[in-house]
Amino acid sequence: MQQIFNEFNLRPESQGGHGERIFEVINLEPINHFIRSLHLPIDVTINKAVVMMWLSAIVAFALIYYAGHGRGLVARGLKNAMEAIFQFVKLDIVEEQLGHAGQSYLPFVGGLFFFILFNNLLGLIPAGFSAGSNLSVTATLAGMVLIVIIYTGIKNQGPLRYWVNLAPGGLPKPLYVLMYPIEFISLLSKPFSLAVRLFANLLAGHIVIFSMLTLMFLFGLWLAPVSLAVATAIYAFEIFVAFMQAYIFTILTSVYLGQALHPEH
Repeated sequence: MQQIFNEFNLRPESQGGHGERIFEVINLEPINHFIRSLHLPIDVTINKAVVMMWLSAIVAFALIYYAGHGRGLVARGLKNAMEAIFQFVKLDIVEEQLGHAGQSYLPFVGGLFFFILFNNLLGLIPAGFSAGSNLSVTATLAGMVLIVIIYTGIKNQGPLRYWVNLAPGGLPKPLYVLMYPIEFISLLSKPFSLAVRLFANLLAGHIVIFSMLTLMFLFGLWLAPVSLAVATAIYAFEIFVAFMQAYIFTILTSVYLGQALHPEH
């Protein structure tokens, strides 16, 4: 068990941890050494998280391209499944939260959904790695969402009006001294909640599976049937979680975008 948690010890090496280099795939230490000489807080190590994100992006693009091209009026097999998922994202996530005016955000929200979904699913493959279980990955996605939210609000309301509309109107003026800091913190907490929720759910599922498998080594092979049965059940549940977390991330993103598009609501 201790060895498993040691592998997830991502503290910097200077603090007794392994850092993210434990997942290193391609050694770019010469480049990192040059960057450190410039005193820049950047690490270009290509680890498993980076490779899995590349694979997720490639698989998502390939399947979407495959589903959107080809002959035949009636989609079949994989094309039919991809079309059903895309229609779900379009109708039940984007249009439900943003209305018809939100169609321009469909590529962004749909891209987030499929990227997160395939990241989650590829992480369930043996010897794979779920990039979403790395907080730096989910924080970057959440940061992108925050930038799009602020850009959307400023574009549709104007730079001054957007910040004025952070607090609800009609309140006594002295109350705004309290409301604006609260609303600004609330704006920043939205992407924070997105990042932590996705990261925590994925990492917790992997740790539980590893823990169940470890029990049979700690208490003997007589516990193996129970450990394997529980681990298999949790693994199957993780497939459901992969879809659910992609849905939750994108539906909340759409809700936040809808608030920026329609502040009157």
